[in-house]
Amino acid sequence: MAGQPLARLLAGAVPGPSDVATAELRRRVGRRLGGEPLQHVLGRWSFRRLELRVDGRALVPRPETEVVAGEALAALAARDVAGGGRRDGPPVAVDLGTGSGAIACALVDEHPTVRVVAVEVAEEARTLAEENRATLPPPAATRLEVRAGSWFEPLADLAGAVDVVVSNPPYLAAAEWPALDAVVREFDPYGALVAGPTGLEGIEAVLAGAPGVLAPGGAVVVELAPDQAGAAVELARCQGARAAEVRRDLAGRLRCLVARW
Repeated sequence: MAGQPLARLLAGAVPGPSDVATAELRRRVGRRLGGEPLQHVLGRWSFRRLELRVDGRALVPRPETEVVAGEALAALAARDVAGGGRRDGPPVAVDLGTGSGAIACALVDEHPTVRVVAVEVAEEARTLAEENRATLPPPAATRLEVRAGSWFEPLADLAGAVDVVVSNPPYLAAAEWPALDAVVREFDPYGALVAGPTGLEGIEAVLAGAPGVLAPGGAVVVELAPDQAGAAVELARCQGARAAEVRRDLAGRLRCLVARW
Protein backbone atom coordinates (compact mmCIF):
# COMPACT_ATOMS: atom_id res chain seq x y z
CA MET A 1 0.00 0.00 0.00
CA ALA A 2 2.97 2.33 0.44
CA GLY A 3 3.41 4.86 -2.34
CA GLN A 4 -0.23 4.73 -3.50
CA PRO A 5 -2.18 7.97 -4.05
CA LEU A 6 -4.49 8.84 -1.16
CA ALA A 7 -7.52 9.00 -3.46
CA ARG A 8 -7.01 5.37 -4.53
CA LEU A 9 -6.68 4.26 -0.92
CA LEU A 10 -9.86 6.07 0.11
CA ALA A 11 -11.74 4.66 -2.87
CA GLY A 12 -10.74 1.13 -1.93
CA ALA A 13 -8.96 0.67 -5.25
CA VAL A 14 -5.89 -0.75 -3.55
CA PRO A 15 -6.06 -4.14 -1.84
CA GLY A 16 -5.63 -3.99 1.93
CA PRO A 17 -2.79 -5.67 3.79
CA SER A 18 -2.78 -9.43 4.06
CA ASP A 19 -3.81 -11.20 7.25
CA VAL A 20 -0.17 -12.11 7.84
CA ALA A 21 0.97 -8.49 7.47
CA THR A 22 -1.82 -7.26 9.74
CA ALA A 23 -0.92 -9.81 12.41
CA GLU A 24 2.76 -8.81 12.23
CA LEU A 25 1.88 -5.13 12.52
CA ARG A 26 -0.27 -5.82 15.59
CA ARG A 27 2.51 -7.89 17.13
CA ARG A 28 5.02 -5.09 16.66
CA VAL A 29 2.65 -2.43 17.96
CA GLY A 30 2.08 -4.61 21.02
CA ARG A 31 5.82 -4.86 21.62
CA ARG A 32 6.18 -1.08 21.39
CA LEU A 33 3.22 -0.49 23.71
CA GLY A 34 4.87 -2.90 26.12
CA GLY A 35 7.85 -0.55 26.39
CA GLU A 36 10.29 -2.18 23.98
CA PRO A 37 12.45 0.39 22.14
CA LEU A 38 11.30 1.27 18.64
CA GLN A 39 14.70 0.29 17.26
CA HIS A 40 14.29 -3.25 18.62
CA VAL A 41 10.74 -3.50 17.29
CA LEU A 42 11.85 -2.50 13.81
CA GLY A 43 14.97 -4.67 14.01
CA ARG A 44 17.06 -2.21 12.02
CA TRP A 45 18.36 1.32 12.60
CA SER A 46 20.39 3.81 10.63
CA PHE A 47 23.98 4.72 11.47
CA ARG A 48 25.68 7.26 9.21
CA ARG A 49 25.27 5.77 5.69
CA LEU A 50 24.33 2.31 6.91
CA GLU A 51 21.23 0.48 8.07
CA LEU A 52 22.23 -1.98 10.78
CA ARG A 53 20.57 -4.87 12.56
CA VAL A 54 19.78 -3.96 16.16
CA ASP A 55 18.39 -5.85 19.14
CA GLY A 56 19.07 -6.46 22.81
CA ARG A 57 22.43 -8.10 22.18
CA ALA A 58 24.15 -4.70 22.01
CA LEU A 59 23.48 -1.00 22.41
CA VAL A 60 21.41 0.66 19.72
CA PRO A 61 23.74 2.92 17.68
CA ARG A 62 23.22 6.51 18.78
CA PRO A 63 23.83 9.89 17.08
CA GLU A 64 26.62 10.67 19.55
CA THR A 65 28.51 7.62 18.33
CA GLU A 66 28.11 8.72 14.71
CA VAL A 67 30.23 11.73 15.70
CA VAL A 68 32.85 9.38 17.19
CA ALA A 69 32.98 7.39 13.95
CA GLY A 70 33.38 10.65 12.05
CA GLU A 71 36.33 11.67 14.23
CA ALA A 72 37.95 8.27 13.62
CA LEU A 73 37.50 8.73 9.87
CA ALA A 74 39.02 12.21 10.13
CA ALA A 75 42.01 10.76 11.98
CA LEU A 76 42.44 8.15 9.24
CA ALA A 77 42.23 10.84 6.58
CA ALA A 78 44.93 12.83 8.37
CA ARG A 79 47.12 9.73 8.43
CA ASP A 80 46.52 9.21 4.71
CA VAL A 81 47.72 12.75 3.97
CA ALA A 82 50.73 12.49 6.27
CA GLY A 83 51.72 9.01 5.16
CA GLY A 84 51.34 7.64 8.69
CA GLY A 85 53.87 5.46 10.45
CA ARG A 86 53.38 2.54 8.07
CA ARG A 87 56.07 1.26 5.77
CA ASP A 88 53.53 -0.09 3.29
CA GLY A 89 49.97 -1.39 3.01
CA PRO A 90 46.60 0.12 3.92
CA PRO A 91 45.88 1.91 7.20
CA VAL A 92 44.78 -0.17 10.18
CA ALA A 93 42.11 0.74 12.73
CA VAL A 94 40.95 -1.08 15.84
CA ASP A 95 37.43 -0.76 17.28
CA LEU A 96 37.44 -1.86 20.91
CA GLY A 97 34.17 -3.08 22.44
CA THR A 98 32.53 -2.99 19.03
CA GLY A 99 29.05 -4.07 20.20
CA SER A 100 26.81 -4.12 17.12
CA GLY A 101 29.82 -3.32 14.95
CA ALA A 102 28.44 0.10 14.04
CA ILE A 103 31.71 2.05 14.18
CA ALA A 104 33.75 -0.69 12.53
CA CYS A 105 31.22 -1.07 9.71
CA ALA A 106 31.12 2.69 9.15
CA LEU A 107 34.91 2.85 8.87
CA VAL A 108 35.19 0.22 6.15
CA ASP A 109 32.11 1.64 4.42
CA GLU A 110 33.42 5.20 4.25
CA HIS A 111 37.19 4.70 3.93
CA PRO A 112 38.28 3.00 0.71
CA THR A 113 41.21 0.95 2.01
CA VAL A 114 41.27 0.78 5.81
CA ARG A 115 41.55 -2.61 7.47
CA VAL A 116 39.53 -2.74 10.70
CA VAL A 117 39.84 -5.22 13.55
CA ALA A 118 36.80 -5.10 15.84
CA VAL A 119 37.14 -6.57 19.35
CA GLU A 120 34.23 -7.70 21.51
CA VAL A 121 34.19 -9.76 24.69
CA ALA A 122 30.45 -10.54 24.75
CA GLU A 123 29.57 -13.48 22.51
CA GLU A 124 26.04 -12.29 21.71
CA ALA A 125 27.22 -8.82 20.69
CA ARG A 126 30.04 -10.35 18.66
CA THR A 127 27.51 -12.45 16.74
CA LEU A 128 25.48 -9.31 16.00
CA ALA A 129 28.59 -7.52 14.77
CA GLU A 130 29.30 -10.43 12.42
CA GLU A 131 25.73 -10.24 11.12
CA ASN A 132 26.16 -6.54 10.38
CA ARG A 133 29.52 -7.16 8.74
CA ALA A 134 27.82 -9.67 6.44
CA THR A 135 25.38 -6.98 5.21
CA LEU A 136 28.21 -4.82 3.85
CA PRO A 137 29.24 -4.95 0.19
CA PRO A 138 31.96 -7.62 -0.21
CA PRO A 139 34.86 -5.19 -0.80
CA ALA A 140 34.12 -3.52 2.54
CA ALA A 141 33.18 -6.68 4.46
CA THR A 142 36.48 -8.36 3.59
CA ARG A 143 38.36 -5.50 5.27
CA LEU A 144 36.61 -6.01 8.61
CA GLU A 145 37.55 -8.74 11.06
CA VAL A 146 35.74 -9.40 14.35
CA ARG A 147 37.83 -10.92 17.14
CA ALA A 148 36.83 -12.31 20.53
CA GLY A 149 38.46 -10.87 23.61
CA SER A 150 38.69 -8.05 26.11
CA TRP A 151 40.24 -4.76 25.02
CA PHE A 152 43.74 -5.37 23.62
CA GLU A 153 44.05 -9.07 24.52
CA PRO A 154 43.56 -10.42 20.96
CA LEU A 155 45.78 -7.80 19.28
CA ALA A 156 49.31 -9.09 19.94
CA ASP A 157 49.94 -9.33 16.20
CA LEU A 158 49.21 -5.62 15.73
CA ALA A 159 51.83 -4.19 18.09
CA GLY A 160 53.08 -0.92 16.62
CA ALA A 161 50.94 -1.28 13.51
CA VAL A 162 47.66 0.50 14.30
CA ASP A 163 46.89 3.97 12.95
CA VAL A 164 43.67 4.64 14.87
CA VAL A 165 42.17 3.08 17.99
CA VAL A 166 38.49 3.94 18.38
CA SER A 167 36.07 2.91 21.10
CA ASN A 168 32.65 3.59 22.55
CA PRO A 169 33.38 1.92 25.89
CA PRO A 170 31.02 1.67 28.84
CA TYR A 171 31.39 4.93 30.72
CA LEU A 172 28.70 5.01 33.39
CA ALA A 173 29.47 4.56 37.09
CA ALA A 174 27.68 1.71 38.82
CA ALA A 175 25.81 4.18 41.04
CA GLU A 176 24.21 5.75 37.95
CA TRP A 177 22.47 2.54 36.86
CA PRO A 178 19.41 2.69 39.18
CA ALA A 179 18.56 6.22 38.02
CA LEU A 180 18.53 5.36 34.30
CA ASP A 181 15.29 5.21 32.37
CA ALA A 182 13.53 1.89 32.91
CA VAL A 183 13.65 1.15 29.17
CA VAL A 184 17.44 1.42 29.24
CA ARG A 185 17.75 -0.81 32.30
CA GLU A 186 15.40 -3.43 30.85
CA PHE A 187 16.60 -3.61 27.27
CA ASP A 188 20.25 -2.44 27.11
CA PRO A 189 23.12 -4.72 28.21
CA TYR A 190 24.44 -3.67 31.61
CA GLY A 191 28.05 -4.39 30.65
CA ALA A 192 27.87 -2.13 27.61
CA LEU A 193 26.90 0.84 29.77
CA VAL A 194 28.47 0.45 33.22
CA ALA A 195 32.26 0.56 33.46
CA GLY A 196 32.67 0.16 37.21
CA PRO A 197 32.68 2.22 40.40
CA THR A 198 33.97 5.43 38.78
CA GLY A 199 32.76 5.11 35.17
CA LEU A 200 36.28 5.80 33.89
CA GLU A 201 37.49 2.20 33.94
CA GLY A 202 36.80 1.51 30.25
CA ILE A 203 38.28 4.79 29.05
CA GLU A 204 41.36 4.17 31.17
CA ALA A 205 41.78 0.65 29.74
CA VAL A 206 41.67 1.99 26.18
CA LEU A 207 44.19 4.75 26.86
CA ALA A 208 46.53 2.51 28.85
CA GLY A 209 46.71 -0.14 26.15
CA ALA A 210 46.81 2.10 23.09
CA PRO A 211 50.54 2.98 23.14
CA GLY A 212 51.38 -0.70 22.78
CA VAL A 213 49.58 -1.06 19.44
CA LEU A 214 49.79 2.41 17.87
CA ALA A 215 52.18 3.19 15.06
CA PRO A 216 54.18 6.41 15.48
CA GLY A 217 51.80 9.36 15.18
CA GLY A 218 48.71 7.20 15.72
CA ALA A 219 45.50 8.44 17.30
CA VAL A 220 42.91 7.32 19.85
CA VAL A 221 39.25 8.35 19.57
CA VAL A 222 37.02 7.55 22.56
CA GLU A 223 33.41 8.37 23.41
CA LEU A 224 32.79 9.67 26.93
CA ALA A 225 30.34 11.53 29.14
CA PRO A 226 30.67 15.33 29.18
CA ASP A 227 31.73 15.42 32.83
CA GLN A 228 34.61 13.01 32.09
CA ALA A 229 36.34 15.30 29.59
CA GLY A 230 38.98 16.73 31.92
CA ALA A 231 39.83 13.37 33.49
CA ALA A 232 40.11 11.69 30.07
CA VAL A 233 42.51 14.34 28.77
CA GLU A 234 44.67 13.91 31.86
CA LEU A 235 44.63 10.11 31.49
CA ALA A 236 45.76 10.43 27.87
CA ARG A 237 48.61 12.72 28.80
CA CYS A 238 49.70 10.36 31.58
CA GLN A 239 49.98 7.63 28.93
CA GLY A 240 52.27 9.78 26.81
CA ALA A 241 49.86 11.43 24.38
CA ARG A 242 51.50 14.46 22.76
CA ALA A 243 48.10 16.09 22.14
CA ALA A 244 44.64 15.49 23.59
CA GLU A 245 41.36 17.35 23.29
CA VAL A 246 37.66 16.63 23.63
CA ARG A 247 35.35 17.38 20.70
CA ARG A 248 31.63 18.20 20.95
CA ASP A 249 28.70 16.17 19.67
CA LEU A 250 25.79 17.46 17.57
CA ALA A 251 24.10 18.82 20.69
CA GLY A 252 27.20 20.79 21.65
CA ARG A 253 28.16 18.51 24.54
CA LEU A 254 31.72 17.36 25.17
CA ARG A 255 31.61 13.81 23.84
CA CYS A 256 34.72 12.56 22.03
CA LEU A 257 38.33 12.43 23.17
CA VAL A 258 40.87 12.66 20.34
CA ALA A 259 44.44 11.97 21.47
CA ARG A 260 47.59 11.60 19.38
CA TRP A 261 50.86 9.92 20.20
